[in-house]
Amino acid sequence: MRSLLTMFFAAGFATVPVFAGALTLQVDDPATNREAMAKNAIVAVHITACHSPEKTVVTATAEGIVNGRHQTIPLKVIRLSEPGSFAVAREWPHEGIWTVKMIATNPDYKDYATSIVVPVGGHAANRASAKVFYHAASADEVDSVLRQATLE
Repeated sequence: MRSLLTMFFAAGFATVPVFAGALTLQVDDPATNREAMAKNAIVAVHITACHSPEKTVVTATAEGIVNGRHQTIPLKVIRLSEPGSFAVAREWPHEGIWTVKMIATNPDYKDYATSIVVPVGGHAANRASAKVFYHAASADEVDSVLRQATLE
């Protein structure tokens, strides 16, 4: 039993450096950010990174299914005043099922990208169903989130 616990803790400590300082996107509630609300944000995110969040570039698209057809709409990303914080306002139709896909890159992390796919229904993001990827989310991964959103 003792060796099992030792191995468990050793494995846990061995993985900590891999994620320490990792570049990831985390979804926020735009209603808790005055600046995001003033800019009509429906999705807000922040970067978790120890190195230069101000160098991070975020792109976003609305990915949806309307009348059985997949649609992709490029979105304008709003850089908020807090370094590493970003938002998007609704720029897609109200009909259909939609997600917002955001991809972040930072030159300090070379070719690494991280992304988040957030289902959006009505006038709000479903933050609890957001999926974080440690790469640019693929079309299949976005479709998986869209399929899940149709079940909720």
